[in-house]
Amino acid sequence: MSDTIRIALIGATGLIGTTVIGQCIGREDVRLTGIARREMKLPRGIRMELFVAEPAKWGEVIEAIRPTALICALGTTWKKAGEEEAAFRAVDHDLVLETAQAARKLDVERFVHVSSAGADPMSSKFYLKVKGEVERELTKMRFGRLDILRPGLLIGKREGDRRPAERFGIAAAPLGNLLLHGSYRRFRAIRADSVAQAALALAKRAARGRFVHDNDGILRAAKTLPQIEHDAS
Repeated sequence: MSDTIRIALIGATGLIGTTVIGQCIGREDVRLTGIARREMKLPRGIRMELFVAEPAKWGEVIEAIRPTALICALGTTWKKAGEEEAAFRAVDHDLVLETAQAARKLDVERFVHVSSAGADPMSSKFYLKVKGEVERELTKMRFGRLDILRPGLLIGKREGDRRPAERFGIAAAPLGNLLLHGSYRRFRAIRADSVAQAALALAKRAARGRFVHDNDGILRAAKTLPQIEHDAS
């Protein structure tokens, strides 16, 4: 097993955040610290710290734990934002960038951000426009290493009920994936497990630069995460 790396996780209570936590059970090469706005039940067997604080205090937490890498899995939904653009932007844009700026100021070397397929600051779709604007600003911050993940429809157990359209999309994903070819492959459904594994694998990489990973890139990165040995007894 490789040397242990200290990783901070922002957005620990969401689908990708909880999946990252689950992927760290039994790992000795990762020392994970979660940062969240509310308490959450941690899975059995996980060895990690969880700091609960208001976002205004997250910079202080990052300063205290001094991570080498930070995985940002922050994000809300249109419904949770009350279907208000300002409320959605406050989380998916403002809070993400405020967290990234704090991390950069505190010399966090690596930043892994979970964005979305189709993110584009020039998009006519508000959701994708916001995601694209965030990506654009992150690239200006000059982290030693920046990885942006652009998954398609996420498949996994999410807290709370999904929207009917989202449930339908997940049910239809196997067939839908077969129909999405060429440039549309990036919109294929992808398991949250794969995204979480990729985020961890990329957080462990020391090579400097700025990288964007679509579904295929995420799957390739996920396969590079070292496997852990389980006790056969």
